[in-house]
Amino acid sequence: MPNYTTSYSTKPRKPHHRRPATGDQLPSARRRAQRRPGAQYLHHSQGFGRRTSGRRPRRRDARRPYAIIAVACAALLFIASVVWYLNRGVTVSLNGSDVSVRINSSVQQLIDDNQLSYRAGDLLAVDDTVLEKRGGERYSVKVDDEQIDNDDLSSTTLTGGETIEIGNGRDEYEEHEVIATEIQPALTVKGTGAIQYVQTWGVPGRSEVWVGSVSGKTADRGVVQEVQDCVVRATSVSPDEGSYVALTFDEGPSSYTEQIVSILEEKGVGATFFLQGDRSEEHQAAARAIADAGFELGSNSYSDTDLTALSGDDLRSQITRGFDAVKDASGIETSLLRAPYGLFSESSWSETMDLVSAVVSWNLDSGDYLLPGAGSVVDTVMGSVANGNIILLTDNETTGAQTVEALPQLIDSLQAQGFTLVSLSDLIATDSELAEELDVSRVSMPDDAALPQVKKDTADQDA
Repeated sequence: MPNYTTSYSTKPRKPHHRRPATGDQLPSARRRAQRRPGAQYLHHSQGFGRRTSGRRPRRRDARRPYAIIAVACAALLFIASVVWYLNRGVTVSLNGSDVSVRINSSVQQLIDDNQLSYRAGDLLAVDDTVLEKRGGERYSVKVDDEQIDNDDLSSTTLTGGETIEIGNGRDEYEEHEVIATEIQPALTVKGTGAIQYVQTWGVPGRSEVWVGSVSGKTADRGVVQEVQDCVVRATSVSPDEGSYVALTFDEGPSSYTEQIVSILEEKGVGATFFLQGDRSEEHQAAARAIADAGFELGSNSYSDTDLTALSGDDLRSQITRGFDAVKDASGIETSLLRAPYGLFSESSWSETMDLVSAVVSWNLDSGDYLLPGAGSVVDTVMGSVANGNIILLTDNETTGAQTVEALPQLIDSLQAQGFTLVSLSDLIATDSELAEELDVSRVSMPDDAALPQVKKDTADQDA
């Protein structure tokens, strides 16, 4: 048999199956090979791209670096603006010339920056001899007319617009002990009239003795603060225009008080009631009726006692208890006082002026307490009445019936002569000069005032 070879295989051929697309194929071929028959697929142009780990990848924003740069620039600009604002220059007046300084810089920095040099004051002993030359204040500094202590120069800051005066330092005294003596104000009563009030409050003075800590010397510095004496003014009302009188009632309330109130209301006139404390406690309804009708209330002290015979705590108790009783009975607080019998001395004033707004007596006494009869009471008043008068009437159990009888006639007669009948406060209001100085509704004692001493007569001092 011939020895040859064939050009084809004699082995039976296996069935041929197309292999799946491999990595050696083009991408499009791989995608087509992976698709399933009958399935629908979207192309990139339809809005979907390649997925990564189940999330859509974000598109890189090419503008982000520029935005970061812009924000950084804005932040730097803001910081620079703040730094500038906090360190901006402002203008102050220094010894008459405008000077620019950094805001919130201290006065000491102003002195240092402008290289200011002044002569320091001396350190003095308590007797004014010099202990150390230039040992006193370094500079005399005023900011807007306020003297600044040298120890405060570094803490006193400038914000612009201040007026600063800097000059030679002042002399200073050595450290020393101060032995002070208070000088009590004296009391003087000036003028005459039915109304008394504090016109000038007394303010204590002060004298000092110094004992030097360095020199050991003692020096009497004399009066370092002048005393202001107290002045109580006594006056009467002089209406600026028109004719006015005030009806006032003492010693009430009584069982007749409400009848008096009804007459006053019916006639449409004003009045002032000075109530006695103990009687207010007995007749609270009557006191309330006065207040409810709108009439003015004052105190006639607590009991029918001569206040000039009392002093110290007894005097103050009579007055304060009287005010308290009126308030408790009527609900009205008052500091207006009529002393029993109209007696109130300089000593009474010196011990109690912090309690009362005014002490009021009268210009015209009706004499009703003598029980002369209603007609006589009216005649007494009408025979002497004058413009600005304060008329005294009595409201107690003894005179009450007479007062109730006389009052309508008296009101009609006064009105017939052209008088307007008002309360005490309203009467004071007709005198503009007096009204400017006196408010009977309150005590106006200043915080720095003190109760005065009564000046002694020369005869008393010699005795």
